[in-house]
Amino acid sequence: MGLIDKLKGEFIDIIEWLDSSTDTMCYRFERYGNEIKFGAKLVVREGQAAVFINEGKLADVFAPGTHMLETKNVPILSTLQGWPYGFHSPFKAEVYFVNTRNLTDLKWGTKNPVMLRDAEFGPVRVRAFGSYAMRVADPAVFIREIVGTDGDFTADKITEQLRNIVVARTCDAIAESHIPVLDLAANYDELGRLLHEKIGPEFGQYGLGLTKLLVENISLPPEVEKAMDKRSAMGIVGNLQNYAQFQAANAMEEAAKNPGGAAGGGMGMGMGFVMAGQMGQAMQGAGAPQAPPPLPQTVAFFASLGGAQAGPFDLEALRGKVAGGEVTSGTLVWKQGMVSWTAAGQVQELAALFANQPPPIPKP
Repeated sequence: MGLIDKLKGEFIDIIEWLDSSTDTMCYRFERYGNEIKFGAKLVVREGQAAVFINEGKLADVFAPGTHMLETKNVPILSTLQGWPYGFHSPFKAEVYFVNTRNLTDLKWGTKNPVMLRDAEFGPVRVRAFGSYAMRVADPAVFIREIVGTDGDFTADKITEQLRNIVVARTCDAIAESHIPVLDLAANYDELGRLLHEKIGPEFGQYGLGLTKLLVENISLPPEVEKAMDKRSAMGIVGNLQNYAQFQAANAMEEAAKNPGGAAGGGMGMGMGFVMAGQMGQAMQGAGAPQAPPPLPQTVAFFASLGGAQAGPFDLEALRGKVAGGEVTSGTLVWKQGMVSWTAAGQVQELAALFANQPPPIPKP
């Protein structure tokens, strides 16, 4: 091998990219004056693609492997001049390495609440967030539509735009699904698949592939969640009487732990008596009377005295008349509910009035 051949071998270009970052999507291989020698070796590793740009025009896309940059590998080079001159070729070209690996755990979320009309709660505001994964699916389209001449293109330069697409389509999909708010959590997987089908083609316009989209949470405003918590708590409590007993017992226990307190011992003792009374009422059960029973109604009788109706008289008044001799066991009496006038001695309620009354004096 001659000296010239040896020198040529030493100066053969090896074009490769060893990526140590996690978010670089495209990297332009730097060469002084963008001069690439005839017969240069292009090494493309797994998870990469190389885009060859000649005089500003996309010439070819190379898949993983080792490629020799010659006219037989890049047909467009056959029209160029200067390659036979080796080291001092006037040929100007660029090589862009594109990362085709999945970029995962990219976050999306609504900046502002989205207004929805729910069948159960009426108009409500919800927030949604999740994550997605993507990769470069078409390096040529990605270079043309997104990268341009950027020599170090990172994911953060496009994720904001992609996030806006995801959020807009998510809000639209949730509104159109008419899924009740309380049932959204049970449909996250279905919603994710629907969004994947809806958003995938839009990512494709940028040469990107949406590989995964997850809906992690759809939440209501804090005040609505608190109201729902109270409603759930009432359902869990169930028996309000037992719950009142439990609360009263807890209050008594807390009062015992802090007998002084900021309000002083007297107030604490008063509160204790009040709570004790409440607990006692709660423990009496639902069957305890809430009001005193009605007063017994007074029995009133009418009596036939001197051939005329007199009264009404209660039992005490009749007792006095029996003692005075005005009413005897043969006196006719009547009260409401009786069919007809009856002798007082034959009425069960009045029989006791005549128990100690002597019998009539026999006639001589």
